[in-house]
Amino acid sequence: MTDFSFDKVKRYLLSLQDDICAQLSQEESDATFLEDNWTRDEGGGGRSRILENGVVIEKGGVNFSHVFGDKLPPSASAHRPELAGRHWQAMGVSLVIHPRNPYAPTSHANVRVFVAEKDGEEPVWWFGGGFDLTPFYPFKEDIRHWHQTAHDACVPFGNDIYPRFKKWCDEYFFLKHRNETRGVGGLFFDDFSEGGFDNAFALMRSVGDSFIKAYRPILAKRKETPYGERERDFQLYRRGRYAEFNLVFDRGTLFGLQSGGRTESILMSMPPLASWKYNWQPEPGSAESDLYQYLQPADWLNEKR
Repeated sequence: MTDFSFDKVKRYLLSLQDDICAQLSQEESDATFLEDNWTRDEGGGGRSRILENGVVIEKGGVNFSHVFGDKLPPSASAHRPELAGRHWQAMGVSLVIHPRNPYAPTSHANVRVFVAEKDGEEPVWWFGGGFDLTPFYPFKEDIRHWHQTAHDACVPFGNDIYPRFKKWCDEYFFLKHRNETRGVGGLFFDDFSEGGFDNAFALMRSVGDSFIKAYRPILAKRKETPYGERERDFQLYRRGRYAEFNLVFDRGTLFGLQSGGRTESILMSMPPLASWKYNWQPEPGSAESDLYQYLQPADWLNEKR
């Protein structure tokens, strides 16, 4: 693994965390990110940055972690049995932003690297990550901007990358028990080592750098839209779906909890407030019912709705 450099990746990830926090802070007028450096007994640690109770961002977290261990949890080795018995390291930046305004969408992103090593054998490594958008009151121009930015991040690495990663995102962020996507998608990729370290690392950087380009203009445009109790109630109801996905399906949550990760950092993705209503349906023709037209995969760059 002469071309693989964990140090290069770590420097990039720390700078990415700095940049995203700095840019999001410029959209927030009444709160700042608080930094929490932590370690874990099993090996490694991280740097969590959390913003709560802001005027714009009700709750947001931008976390860096670098953890390692001697035995992989079941969530990691189940689909890659060849990794059993290897020492492992995982490093990444993961973030979730829950804006206060219901017209500003929730967003999620992460970029990460994983390596598993065993004496006498070649290391196994890969990159992963992506970003996805979860609106409550969707705007077509926002969704097109989001997907155009995602598309442009992938173009230098091949014309097949965006459609592959978009499809993967649509399939991954899907609530099977609700038969709906978590939002309007974006990019998702995992187990990526194509073209060697330099190419795979460059793609991960392109995805990481593109998140704030995709999200900040949307947040800036929607953060001061007037809203009332009805919109707030719907936002909290739909946040329940976000919580359901993270607790039932999300690989990162399962990996973190099963590998003895830091619970506070793992669950920082949860919304600050959410609600569940029994058998509730939006009024036909209402602004709330419009969302459900968007909760299926679509070709957003060419969508004519």
